[in-house]
Amino acid sequence: MMEFGKKTYIMGILNVTPDSFSDGGEFTNVDNAIKHALEMIDQGADIIDIGAESTRPGFIEVDADTEIKRLIPVIEALKIKTNALISVDTYKSEVARKAMQSGADIINDVWGFQKDTKMAEVAAEFNCPAVVMHNQTGTDYSIEIMQSIKDFFEKTIEIALKAGMKRSQLILDPGIGFGKTPEQNMYVMKRLEELKCFGLPILLGTSRKSMLGKILDLPPKERVEGTIATTVMGIIQGVDIVRVHDVKENLRAAMVTDAIYRKDNQ
Repeated sequence: MMEFGKKTYIMGILNVTPDSFSDGGEFTNVDNAIKHALEMIDQGADIIDIGAESTRPGFIEVDADTEIKRLIPVIEALKIKTNALISVDTYKSEVARKAMQSGADIINDVWGFQKDTKMAEVAAEFNCPAVVMHNQTGTDYSIEIMQSIKDFFEKTIEIALKAGMKRSQLILDPGIGFGKTPEQNMYVMKRLEELKCFGLPILLGTSRKSMLGKILDLPPKERVEGTIATTVMGIIQGVDIVRVHDVKENLRAAMVTDAIYRKDNQ
């Protein structure tokens, strides 16, 4: 499905929610959502990550039925129109199962199988890749933050293997913007390379996030250059997938960085 190490994969963000921090309400209409997804694919997105519940700070949780009603028509329509990979951004096993049955290829769980442990069972059932993100409630850490992230992933891997998943199905996401202050996010960004100790692919999601807003003092849609900077920093440290709103710009930055830094090209 994906061959890691030779190039950086671009995951385009498609929020079919009314309240996402950057583009909430823009793509709740199915036709608008499909149009935007196809535009991102034309710009070079390898994966479209569809989310039907905002996970921004202070988000309002929605039930599984609502999430399913938002997601499934978009997934089914996209499967007809494109061969691009489709990722479902959810932490609910009921939603993930329905999405996989409707044609999704990847599960993206912002709670790393630790909010709904049945998520790992769904990934095992469909033998699909799963992005497992580090997350926690609040920003207080009892131990050094990178060690805390590593401990979290050790637990996630244990959950996955017990559910019958293969270790090779997992993709790690350090969770920039989740359970971390802007300063903590910057610290994690500097030390991303340490997560290669697991021998698993890494996904980085920094697009338009508050860390960049704090640095640039700009609203979300004006943070594209800041996002590109983190994309480049991530690739240099071994990131395999970047999850972004601005596909064209980040792809161009990734292509240049890949050409210079990817070991296969040396």
